[in-house]
Amino acid sequence: MFDLTGRVALVTGGNGGIGLGMARGMAKAGASIVIAARNQEKSAKAADELRALGGRVEIVAVDVASEQSVKDMVKAALDHFGRVDCLVANAGVNDRKPPQDYTAEEWKWILETNLSGPFYCAQSVYPAMKAQGGGKIVTIGSMASIFGLPFAAAYASTKGGIVQLSRVLATAWAQDNIQVNSILPGWIDTELTRNARSQVGGLHDRVETRTPAGRWGKPDDFEGIAVFLAGPGSDFVTGTAIPVDGGYSVMGG
Repeated sequence: MFDLTGRVALVTGGNGGIGLGMARGMAKAGASIVIAARNQEKSAKAADELRALGGRVEIVAVDVASEQSVKDMVKAALDHFGRVDCLVANAGVNDRKPPQDYTAEEWKWILETNLSGPFYCAQSVYPAMKAQGGGKIVTIGSMASIFGLPFAAAYASTKGGIVQLSRVLATAWAQDNIQVNSILPGWIDTELTRNARSQVGGLHDRVETRTPAGRWGKPDDFEGIAVFLAGPGSDFVTGTAIPVDGGYSVMGG
């Protein structure tokens, strides 16, 4: 149920953080990996790490905010491996400030990357998945999909939208044997959240206090959920939004 041998996973933003954690889990389970990101030097280092696990890995440059770049990414993945069994639409950005301070350009940049980007990715990979008889699409939400964050209006709006987009795709494409699910990370120790801790006073301690597990998450905490959602164990799971948060979202008080 958790063997990904012979499967191909395409991971946007897969060269670091949560994306690399998910790619690492799928590679350990036998999947071939396509890392798609903007920073090719960083992608090359991530690919070397995954190859050391015994997997086949290719890297592709992409700007997910560009529909044409996304189409080129999917074509490159298909040229390399002939199929895409799992798309992980992970690439995302944030810009923390009060909502009244966003410019139109900043707002559009975050929406295009975080919401339009996963849509372009899913739409572009759909024909290949349909033709091969099915596939898996995993989108990345956030605790901001659930809670209002006063310092992340644009980011939170996209992460709420991601959950609804995933439900729509799940219902639209179920007849094609394509399952679409969202992961909602809690507070995870990545480059993005390290920046948040430097910008939002007291954030580190507040997160640890509220999280029942008593710690920040790590990218490795996403290895298992990635394997589950990419493999046959989740064939009857679709349209869900699964928190991976150490209990943060259910903590009262």
